[in-house]
Amino acid sequence: MSVNQNLEKTGSAAYLCEEYLKNNFIDPETCERLGVKRGLRNPNGTGVLAGLTNVCDVVGYDLVDGKPVPAPGKLIYRGIDVSNIVEAAYKEDRFVFEEVIWLLLFGSLPGVDDLERFRSILEENRALPDNFAEDMIMKAPSPNIMNKMARSVLALYSYDEDPEDMSLANILAQSIGLIASLPTIMVNAYQIKRRVYDRKSMYLHLPIPGQSTAEHILSTYRADQKFTKEEARLLDLCLVLHADHGGGNNSTFACRVLSSSGTDTYSAIAAAIGSLKGPKHGGANHKVMQMLDHMKEEIHDYYDDEEVAEYLRKLLRKEAGDRSGLIYGMGHAVYTKSDPRAVILRSHAGGLAHAKGFDDEFHLLCAVERLGPAILEEVKGKAACANVDLFSGLIYRMLGISDDLFTPLFAISRIPGWCAHRVEEVVFANRIIRPAYKYLGKEQKYIPLKERG
Repeated sequence: MSVNQNLEKTGSAAYLCEEYLKNNFIDPETCERLGVKRGLRNPNGTGVLAGLTNVCDVVGYDLVDGKPVPAPGKLIYRGIDVSNIVEAAYKEDRFVFEEVIWLLLFGSLPGVDDLERFRSILEENRALPDNFAEDMIMKAPSPNIMNKMARSVLALYSYDEDPEDMSLANILAQSIGLIASLPTIMVNAYQIKRRVYDRKSMYLHLPIPGQSTAEHILSTYRADQKFTKEEARLLDLCLVLHADHGGGNNSTFACRVLSSSGTDTYSAIAAAIGSLKGPKHGGANHKVMQMLDHMKEEIHDYYDDEEVAEYLRKLLRKEAGDRSGLIYGMGHAVYTKSDPRAVILRSHAGGLAHAKGFDDEFHLLCAVERLGPAILEEVKGKAACANVDLFSGLIYRMLGISDDLFTPLFAISRIPGWCAHRVEEVVFANRIIRPAYKYLGKEQKYIPLKERG
């Protein structure tokens, strides 16, 4: 019996909650009065400037006279617009996630020989240490894959001959090891979850030499290890578009905060995974798919814009879906007119949707993207654009990937960015991140225990 179950059984949980709420309250208006920047956001919605980076730039607006003005979104990796990377991948018919890993870590595009050698290094490090899967994954399954991935990353500390070495060479080696092995950890964790919690067959495939990261994921995930090049290329695209999103996103900032303390690589990356697990961050694409399932049940004519628009109004009025008042997949902290990742995913997902029989689902999400901004303006008085989560979940579903792996795949994509920011924080920042919180508590007189009643 868990601690929570025991507290519930004895009636202590309600008592403890009541005691907490009796003595604790912070009025959000007090934050405004004292100039507290909640969520590290400025009053105009922009993020508080907390650091400098060469890794990634996220452009969602122009600043005119100090005020943000909506603009088409751009995602820039080391000075290169991600749309140019994607264009090259499809034009040259090749996988580019490994190239993006190099670019984020080292700051330049790899040469042909560099890329070939780097791919070999990643391939050599995909296999887990001897007995790791048996001892650390299979013997302690988790119903949540993100939880298991974080625990496994922490466990890898014990398999490192010098985990506390903070030299650049060692941190880069640890980073490459984690980037290479985390997909294998994810698939193994999912398989044991299937066996223990879903009561389904488990199969553990060995890595196949010569595969890209996207191919490796699909071949180890699927029972028959078969996939089409189009499927693998679309997964590669998702990996590329999620690889980084600036130093201020929640998981990357968590990684930088821990890195600034001087802690080890495994602790910093495990913290980033823990952050990404949150539904306000990495779990959003799962929410989109739940919304899509509700839409399919409630909307009679998927191709009737007015019926779709009315359903979106109901969502915002908390009359439909999960009653949260949100249109999942709409809105972003930085992007205003467009999220370039959503634009790119939509442009490449239509073909697979048609081939896999997901035309209706794809059309509904496109309708949300098209109609959502005006509906949000009408009901909430604020504009917003579609974000990457609107289409990523559908792509994973079209690839036959379980909902359990939607957020873990986000982590697989983002670990190169986390590692790049960690290296930057350790090598150049050299100062522990320590923001301030204003104390609001009232002075109390200490009363001896025997006098408290």
